[in-house]
Amino acid sequence: MSVEIKTPTFAESIAEGTVAAWHKAVGDAVRRDDVLVDVETDKVVIEIFAPMDGVLAEIVKNEGDTVQSEELLGRLAQAEAGAGDAPDDSPAPAAAAPSAIPPSPAPPSEAAPGVAHPPAPAARKLAAESGVDLAQIAGTGRQGRVTKTDVRRHIQAAEAEPPASAAEPQPAPQPEPPAPAAVAPAEGAAAEENRVERRVPMTRLRASIAERLVAAQRTAAMLTTFNEVDMQPVMTMRKRYGEEFQARHNGTKLGFMGFFVRAAVEALKRFPAVNASIDGDDIVYHGYYDIGVAVSTERGLVVPVVRDADALGLHQIEDAIAEYGARARAGKLTLAEMQGGTFTISNGGVFGSLLSTPILNPPQTGILGMHKIEPRPVVVEGEVVVRPMMYLALSYDHRLIDGREAVRFLVTVKDLIEDPARVLLEL
Repeated sequence: MSVEIKTPTFAESIAEGTVAAWHKAVGDAVRRDDVLVDVETDKVVIEIFAPMDGVLAEIVKNEGDTVQSEELLGRLAQAEAGAGDAPDDSPAPAAAAPSAIPPSPAPPSEAAPGVAHPPAPAARKLAAESGVDLAQIAGTGRQGRVTKTDVRRHIQAAEAEPPASAAEPQPAPQPEPPAPAAVAPAEGAAAEENRVERRVPMTRLRASIAERLVAAQRTAAMLTTFNEVDMQPVMTMRKRYGEEFQARHNGTKLGFMGFFVRAAVEALKRFPAVNASIDGDDIVYHGYYDIGVAVSTERGLVVPVVRDADALGLHQIEDAIAEYGARARAGKLTLAEMQGGTFTISNGGVFGSLLSTPILNPPQTGILGMHKIEPRPVVVEGEVVVRPMMYLALSYDHRLIDGREAVRFLVTVKDLIEDPARVLLEL
């Protein structure tokens, strides 16, 4: 008996995926819940597990192949001696160790010599384009797998090494004057040789991000309004209660994002259009507050969603954001955790951005951009004082939200942050 291994049912927002890596070869013994294959979509990498003990009998979709929802990837044979569906024709038991099975056709992505595990498809492409020998690279991925990052680091390390001409006289076959100043401007050929280009294919996530950003600007009437907020009250509260908060809530740190999520929720309650979306000719007003929090990862930007944020305390919001961030960077977010969302918050300040215009996350109609906190002179009660100030930006879909409504929404967020007690009292 054999069991079909298929891709899971993709969400409506995911059109297709790519077979990223097979972790088992044809003929390999498999235990139930072993990871068989990774499928990369534009949002996450999905691990597909073995539903039973057995032997991998067939691989239908190779690494790099495009797959649709619920498409056949391969077949798993039952782990019984003499099983008819096993790919091995010898009398050896089907569940024997791989070394006891006669050589079967090589898996679709065979490891390069010296590599402990088949390299990722993106790593192989980058290595081939850059002329890098995979056998010289130590993999840091699962089971020693060489990743694209490993290849990139290897290339960067090689480029960082000074060329022989910079460290010692160039061993040219013809005797030439050693003075580089006399040689460099003489011909343009030497300069051309140093103008290196590398062509690298977009990852599926990066291509999806590019497509969605262009679509957002093409389909929405996007405008951005700005304001600034005095962060001194929140910083004072964090300094005063931070240690007590952390001790009370099992190590959870009192961050800035929790305040902004709570302030955004209160503002969304007052301005429902900012929490709505457009569906064809209809406006969908959401009676819940699922806040997407943009997280930057090595693969690109992802937006996990904090569900029912209006019902969560500050420590619960901070816990959720910290967990999502760690899992996003590890590539462990699920599709469900990134679907939906009624409003998004993006913090470019962690990278030093002073001011920017965030792009909408369709079909949402609003996104709040946080930025770097900078000490600036401001007038408070008629006196010039230095305060830690942050610029805020609200991008909104003008098809649904009027300018006055957008400005008032952002002013409400500002007022709540500058008087954090109003957040707790819902004033």
